[in-house]
Amino acid sequence: MTFNAIIVAGGSGQRSGGKKQWMPLRGKPVLCWSIEAFADAGASEIIVVVPRDDLDHATLTLQSVDRVRIVPGGATRALSVQNGLNALHETASPLDAVLIHDAARPLLTVERIEALLSRLETARAAILAVPVTDSLKRAEDSRIIDAPSRAGLWRAQTPQAFRLKDIADAYAAWPGDVEATDEAMVAAAAGIQVEIVEGAQRLQKLTYSEDFAVLEAFMPAQQMRIGQGFDAHRWGPGESVWLCGVEITHEQTLIGHSDADAGLHALTDAILGAAGLGDIGDHFPPTDPQWKGAASDQFLKHAVELIRAKGGEIINVDVTLICERPKIKPHRESMRQRVAEILSVEADRVSIKATTTEKMGFTGREEGLAAQAVCLITLP
Repeated sequence: MTFNAIIVAGGSGQRSGGKKQWMPLRGKPVLCWSIEAFADAGASEIIVVVPRDDLDHATLTLQSVDRVRIVPGGATRALSVQNGLNALHETASPLDAVLIHDAARPLLTVERIEALLSRLETARAAILAVPVTDSLKRAEDSRIIDAPSRAGLWRAQTPQAFRLKDIADAYAAWPGDVEATDEAMVAAAAGIQVEIVEGAQRLQKLTYSEDFAVLEAFMPAQQMRIGQGFDAHRWGPGESVWLCGVEITHEQTLIGHSDADAGLHALTDAILGAAGLGDIGDHFPPTDPQWKGAASDQFLKHAVELIRAKGGEIINVDVTLICERPKIKPHRESMRQRVAEILSVEADRVSIKATTTEKMGFTGREEGLAAQAVCLITLP
């Protein structure tokens, strides 16, 4: 079934200590977990609705993510959803399915998405929900006045699934002075029968700062993996050299099949090694002409994508460049920032260092440059 997704990411973070959609959960922003789930499930387009003052941050954070379109939100959640629906009308069919989801529920799975879509084959609307298991009390002034039965009661979750035209028309008919707690409420008011698909406890909503620890307990345990890499290239005629993704003016260049960036090559091997995925030559053979003169950042990006595809995270990396010249210190911060950008991690997870061999060996005789790298990753 063709479907699109709307993720509402407009939380102010008053109770969680910050805008939770941008806070890290296992190394990546909360919002990104839901985006990845919808992408893995085959969403045609993913509309991400954010506050207007978050547009630049969202654009920067999600610039490399396919099928994502960022839309400014409204003053209320309902208005934000309607902005997302209006955006979808530009590209989607009225009969396409649309799944509306809260970014604050990051542990969405492909299985739950598929269950909703399956129900939507026969129902006009379906939501995820879990049965109420706690005893219920009604109170006034902190005094219990009633104990309603929990029989037949469910806690609504997201995503909530509809046909695009159905939910758009339902919102158009919804009175603007009444707050809608979710889309199921809006659909029901328009006469649309909403059906329940059983959700999951792991889909609980992030509200308070301590909820992060609760959600991490639902996630698979992680194991730590260490990898190391080494690379060396000889000097040859040239006017500049690439090191750790930064071009440095120099009277020589490093000779290699690609751009000979020894720092990125060593780091790529370290990351691949940590995951047991071979080495850079296995993935980018030096005999393949398509990699002639290639920028080495694409090799490192490939290694990172393989780690993330396995559900892993890069904790930190440490690169040491071994050479007499060029001087590395003036360029070290630029290198750190560039490597952090390629890895999509904070710069404080990246260390770039340099040393010499006191004129000994091939690097001391300035015949070539060497690099070594170490990384720590986690994998499920």
